[in-house]
Amino acid sequence: MLGSIALFFLLASVEARAQVVGDDGLWLAGAYSFSDELGGFHITGVRGMGTKADPIVVSQELLSATPVTLVIRTTRPIRPFESPDFYANGILYMRVEFLNNSGQAWVEFEFELQELLGQASVFGDGLSFDQRTSDKSNISSDSFAEFSRDFEPYDKLRFRNGKIDPGRTGAFSFLITDFTPKRQFYLVQDPRIPTA
Repeated sequence: MLGSIALFFLLASVEARAQVVGDDGLWLAGAYSFSDELGGFHITGVRGMGTKADPIVVSQELLSATPVTLVIRTTRPIRPFESPDFYANGILYMRVEFLNNSGQAWVEFEFELQELLGQASVFGDGLSFDQRTSDKSNISSDSFAEFSRDFEPYDKLRFRNGKIDPGRTGAFSFLITDFTPKRQFYLVQDPRIPTA
């Protein structure tokens, strides 16, 4: 009996280390780490490999209706189009889940990719919401019925025709491609509230 209890706590400890690395606030999944270091929100969980069958799921709590930025870094060697089991390959299927703790309803939600913080992503950097294809089957939301993609001079994805009320959760799925992968990039997450 005592051995079973010790084994339980050992496995729980190993599982916790698999998600969070030390006090630096980095959450690990697949070939990437995720950080809320720029503030305004909290990551509450991360899991998955980043493939279509097993997307990386980043659960977050947003404390306001202002844009927040998720920092994404590679944790494995970069080799485009290689196996995601061993490399950051420039193809990242993601699902982001938000708890709305802002106190205001969100009537739209926009995502923007940036290779350099605060600068619009351009075509030449290779980073986009799968810009090279018109296939939209990898983009969805459980809270919004429509979306649009905006390329050049930005890489933006906007969801509309829906709502996430305060205290409720909403999820979004999309594919990020980076054909000239870098070690670090940013995902700006912008909940929109009704305007007068």
